[in-house]
Amino acid sequence: MSAKQSITVDVVSDVVCPWCFIGQKRLDKAAAALSDIDVDIRWRPYQLDPTIPPEGKDRRQYMIDKFGSEERIRQIHERIEGLGAVEGIDFAFDAIKVAPNTLDAHRVIRWSGPAGPDIQNRLVRRLFQLNFEQGANVGDHAVLINAAREAGMDASVVESLLPTDADVEAVRAEIATASRMGITGVPCFLLESKYAVMGAQEVETIADAIRQVAAAKARGELDAS
Repeated sequence: MSAKQSITVDVVSDVVCPWCFIGQKRLDKAAAALSDIDVDIRWRPYQLDPTIPPEGKDRRQYMIDKFGSEERIRQIHERIEGLGAVEGIDFAFDAIKVAPNTLDAHRVIRWSGPAGPDIQNRLVRRLFQLNFEQGANVGDHAVLINAAREAGMDASVVESLLPTDADVEAVRAEIATASRMGITGVPCFLLESKYAVMGAQEVETIADAIRQVAAAKARGELDAS
């Protein structure tokens, strides 16, 4: 019996990107459908708007400034709400009062990587839920510390590191690397650090891409590329 193939998927995303939340749900479904492939998911940082101050901005005004009108915002939200419902997401855009700067959230996500199996996935899922379904401010340190605790991290370590500059430049450097790679929108799924699937594609599209890369890896073609 042949060994199960393992594929790494690096997800470049931002926790305030609704399409990233949809993409996370679809990736989970794709991975679950691939019983013969182990899908190792890792989360990489991206900021939709790094210019937002650390304390955040009033979201309603921020969205009006960005999209021009309440009607345009309502249309965008309605479309995303419909797609989200299919994936089991209960978007509550009206509950979101603060447009946060997500740099600190990405720092915590970075720290969660070595913390233990699946802790990073649990943390990212929780941050999406907090922001989009509960309207929590994911730029607030108390929210981040509690989310880290819920995900299984050592909350005392997160609490001590967040007020410092620990890994600020490392996260910014990763975001800059994504930009140099040509990633201008998220989510972006990087398979085996070689192939990119852009956007919140349908479940079968993601699954098929993973299957193809797994087959190429089994043939030794990734080593030669």
